Amino acid sequence: MSDENKGNENKKQEQLEQFKVDDSNKKLTTNQGLKVSEDEFSLKAGERGPTLMEDFHFREKIMHFDHERIPERVVHARGSAAHGEFELYESMKPYTKANFLQTPGTKTPVFTRFSTVVGFRGSSDIVRDVRGFATKFFTEEGNYDLVANNMPVFFIQDSIKFPDIVHAIKPEPHNEIPQATGAHDTFWDWVANNQESAHQVMWLMSDRALPRSFRMMQGFGINTFRFVNDQGKAHFVKFHWVPVLGVHSFVWDEAQKVAGKDTDFNRRDLYDAIEQGNYPEYELGVQIIEEKDEFAFDFDILDATKLWPEEDVPLKIIGKLTLNRNPDNFFAETEQVAFHPGNVVPGIDFSNDPLLQGRLFSYTDTQLIRLGGPNFHELPINRPVCPFHNNQRDGYGRQTINKGKVSYRNNSLANNTPATSTAQEGGFVHYEEKMDSYKVQARSESFKDHFSQAKLFWNSMSATEKQHIIDAFSFEVGKVKSMNVRQQVVEMFSHVDLKMATAFATNVGATPPSNGGSNVTKASPALSQANTTKIPATRKVGVIMNNGFKDAEVKDILHGLQAKGIVYEVISEKQGVVTGENSVDMMVDHTFSTTDSVLYDALYIVGGSVESKAFHKDTTYFLKEAFKHYKPIGATHDGKKWLEENIMLTSPGVVVNDNNQKFVDQFTEAIAAHRHWNREVV
Repeated sequence: MSDENKGNENKKQEQLEQFKVDDSNKKLTTNQGLKVSEDEFSLKAGERGPTLMEDFHFREKIMHFDHERIPERVVHARGSAAHGEFELYESMKPYTKANFLQTPGTKTPVFTRFSTVVGFRGSSDIVRDVRGFATKFFTEEGNYDLVANNMPVFFIQDSIKFPDIVHAIKPEPHNEIPQATGAHDTFWDWVANNQESAHQVMWLMSDRALPRSFRMMQGFGINTFRFVNDQGKAHFVKFHWVPVLGVHSFVWDEAQKVAGKDTDFNRRDLYDAIEQGNYPEYELGVQIIEEKDEFAFDFDILDATKLWPEEDVPLKIIGKLTLNRNPDNFFAETEQVAFHPGNVVPGIDFSNDPLLQGRLFSYTDTQLIRLGGPNFHELPINRPVCPFHNNQRDGYGRQTINKGKVSYRNNSLANNTPATSTAQEGGFVHYEEKMDSYKVQARSESFKDHFSQAKLFWNSMSATEKQHIIDAFSFEVGKVKSMNVRQQVVEMFSHVDLKMATAFATNVGATPPSNGGSNVTKASPALSQANTTKIPATRKVGVIMNNGFKDAEVKDILHGLQAKGIVYEVISEKQGVVTGENSVDMMVDHTFSTTDSVLYDALYIVGGSVESKAFHKDTTYFLKEAFKHYKPIGATHDGKKWLEENIMLTSPGVVVNDNNQKFVDQFTEAIAAHRHWNREVV
C-alpha cells in the first residue's frame, strides 16, 4: 500500500472532525458568535405589546427553523447510512488503472447509504420495494460513487421513461394514497402497458423486496460500465455487493406487522449492529466481459432490464466493504450526502447503456434543487479527501475562500493555472469509442425481448419462493380496483409462466389465461435465496422467561449462544428483573407490550415456576406467531410445556434438549437456516 493510501484511511474522518461541534457546557450565542442573554422571550414594545423587527436573535432563530427542511429526494427519500472502509483483495491492474483497485490491502474510506425507493422520508423501512445501496469511495484520485440497488435489473431500458415509472408507482395524485407501495391501479396499469418491466416486477414480487436487514441484502450496480487499464484496453463490467451474512428476507405477513410495530426496523438494526461492534460486511464482486464478446450472449449486455447470469459471466470477488461507524448527525451526513454515477476516477468509464446515459444528467440536476445550488460538493460529507482546484466560483453555499484574481482559462496572470493533467499524470481521459450512426429516437432490436430473463428468474426460484411470488401478485394485483388492469397484468405475465399467471388470476378474480408460457428452461441457482450463505451470527433471539426459571442452566445456554455471535433480549411480564430458582436475577429488556415476536429471528421459551394467566397467554401468542412465520423455536425445562400444548414438539426448526451444549448447537443450526419452510403451518 502506498504511503498516500495509508494516509488516506483516516483522512476522511479527520476532515469531518474539523466540522464537528459539541454544544454541551457552552454559552448560547447567535450564529455570528454573539452571546445571548435571553432566549425565552422575544423583544416587545411593552410586556403585552407587539414583537419588534429589531429583535435580530428572534429573526435569526425563526428564520433558521423555517428553513431546516430541504426537499426530500424524489426517490430514495427514506435512507440510512454508515461510514466504513473498503479493502482490496486482488489487484485489478489488468483491467483498470483506478488507483484504489491496484494494490491488495489498499484501504479506502467510504460512506454507504441504504434506502427504499418509493416511500416518502417518513414512511416505513419494511415495505415491498426496491432498496438503494449507494457507496461513496473517498479515493486519492477523487470521489467514486457506486450507485446500486438490491436488485440487478430495472423497470425501464431508457432513462426518458424514468419520470413515468416513478409517477406511476408513487401515491396516486388525486388523493396521495397509498404510501410506499405499488399495490394500486396506476402502477399496475403502467406495468401492463410497459412490458419491458416484466423482469424487474418478478424481482419485486419475490422475497428480495422484503430484506430482513440492510446487512443481509445484495447490491447491484445495474448498469454496464467499463474498466479501462493503463494500456487503454477496455472491458465491460458490472458490480455486485455480496453480504457476508447471506441474503435473507421477511415473509409478507411478518413484514406488514413489523412495519406497524417498528417503522424504523432496518434503520435501527443497522445502527445497533454497528454500535455493538457487529460490523456489516459485504464483498465486492465484478463480472467482466471482453469488448470482443459484446454480442456473444442471447441478451444485450447494455440492456438494464437484463442481468448477466453468473453461470455465463462468473463473479470475481475482489474486496470487502466494512461499515464500522455510525454518522454523528443524520441530517448533515445521511440526508445531505449526494451520489452520482458520473463521479468516477481514471480507469472507470461508461457504456452506451441508455439508462445510464440519462442518469449521468439526472443525478446532478436533482442535487441542485435538493441542496440549494452548485456547491453541494463542498458539504463535509461530500468533500473529497484529495485537494480540488478549478475556476468555479460563487453560488449558494460556497465554503471555499478562493484567493487571487484569476477564475478563468486560458490566462497569463496565474501562468494558466490551475493546469490540466495528462493521462500519465492521472488526468481523466474519456474512453475513445468509434461512433458511426444516424441520430435517431429508437431502440435497438436487441432490447425487445422482455420475458426470457423473467422466465429465467422464475425457473431459478425454489418451490417456496415461487409460492411467495404468486402470493405477492395476488396481494398487489388484488388491490387494483380496475378489473381491466387486473386482466392485462394476468395476460402479460402469462408470457412468463402460464401456471403462475393462472394461479394469481384465480386469486384476484380475473379470467385465467388460455395460452402463453415460455420455452426458456435455463435457470441460475445464484438467484435463489435458498442457496445463500447461512450464518447465525448477529441474529436476534427473544428469550421468554418468568420468575423461578432454572437460572444456572439458562445462563449457561445464553452464554453459549453469545459465543456463537447470537444476540438475545429477555422478555417478561414486567420491566426490571426476573429472578431464578437460585435467586439469580436477569434484567428484562422488554415486556410483551413493548415488543413482538416479529421483531426477532427466533424465540427461546424458558418459562419459570411462577406463572400468571397473562404470561401464559402472551407466551402462547408469541410462540404461535413465530411458528407461523417459520422461525426457529427453542425450549428447555419449564418452557417445553408450551410446545407440548401447541403440538409443536416434532416440527422442523423446533429444538428441545435439556443438555445445554447440545441445545446450543442444535438451536444455533436452526437459527442459521433462517426459516423452516418444510414446517406444516395451518
